[in-house]
Amino acid sequence: MKAAAEKYTDAVQPVTEDASLGRMISLASHAEGIAAAKAQSIQRITGQTRILALNAKIEAARAGDAGHGFAVVAEEVKSISNEIARLAVEMEKELRTALDAVRTVGTRMTEQTNHQRLMDLALNAIDIVDRNLYERTCDVRWWATDAAVVEAVARPAPETLAHATRRLGVILSAYTVYLDLWLCSPTGQVVAHGRPDQYPGVRGLDVSQTPWFRSAMETESGDDYAVADITTCAALHGAPVATYAAAVREGGEVRGRPLGVLGIHFDWAPQAEAVVRGVRLTPDETARTRVLLVDAHGRVLAASDGKGLLEEIISLDSHRLDSHAALDSRGNIVAFHKTPGYETYRGLGWCGVLIQSPPIAAG
Repeated sequence: MKAAAEKYTDAVQPVTEDASLGRMISLASHAEGIAAAKAQSIQRITGQTRILALNAKIEAARAGDAGHGFAVVAEEVKSISNEIARLAVEMEKELRTALDAVRTVGTRMTEQTNHQRLMDLALNAIDIVDRNLYERTCDVRWWATDAAVVEAVARPAPETLAHATRRLGVILSAYTVYLDLWLCSPTGQVVAHGRPDQYPGVRGLDVSQTPWFRSAMETESGDDYAVADITTCAALHGAPVATYAAAVREGGEVRGRPLGVLGIHFDWAPQAEAVVRGVRLTPDETARTRVLLVDAHGRVLAASDGKGLLEEIISLDSHRLDSHAALDSRGNIVAFHKTPGYETYRGLGWCGVLIQSPPIAAG
């Protein structure tokens, strides 16, 4: 008995070191095995007791009247043995039911915890993007008030446009997250930009029909800005860009008359890749988890596996829910969290998404 107790103590001792839900489920299975083994041992002992009681009754019968009292004792021993056997069976059954319930609850808690963790990771990914893009809204509103930029659209001449070009180039040398900065006339022609050597076809480009240009020209004040979803830009060698724009206003004043538009093209691909690849997953999870950023329509904007960019559509219920996690038809967990926005940047309805396949069973 002492050896058995020591064995059980050894089995449960590590729970203080690993108090995880998985450990709880493992201990429930271990306890069920112990209960079954002990119940079987009790049944063996009661079986032996019943045989002894039977033998005692036989010997009492041989002894005649002298063995009558002993026969009564033997019958009582048999009755007690049967009762103990019945209790052992009931105990095993009830323990198995209770431990099955513990395992079920533990499994559900493990699933819920993992689902919540994946939603939190999705939120963290989209939050990093929001904070980054919020800075882009600050940049464009600030640079639209730059004296060289305002002068170039207020009095366009070779010298003012050349000065604005140099000024935009200086900004780009310090802010390496941008591909180019475009200064546009009120009619939508690019009159100056920061990298004429790298992108020689940009100057003179007509952007009057682009959403970011038209929205920026319609803003009411210098506190406002325009933003467009990720798209590839042919003039920037087909790179995917996030474009932010603000009206350049007379005198650089908040309420000044719009004189043109400054559009800044954020170099989306490397920044987004750093976000989706930087999500904190375990080595095992990394191999079976796809991290995505998707727009309001579910279009893939970034993917940790580099697949489906700007083409694949992920079906989510983000129009109704801010966050959710569930199993898809293939048994994968699909967890997402919608953008909460950051400061004055409300976001564009984008989501962080994690798609995780189940672990490969050992053996």
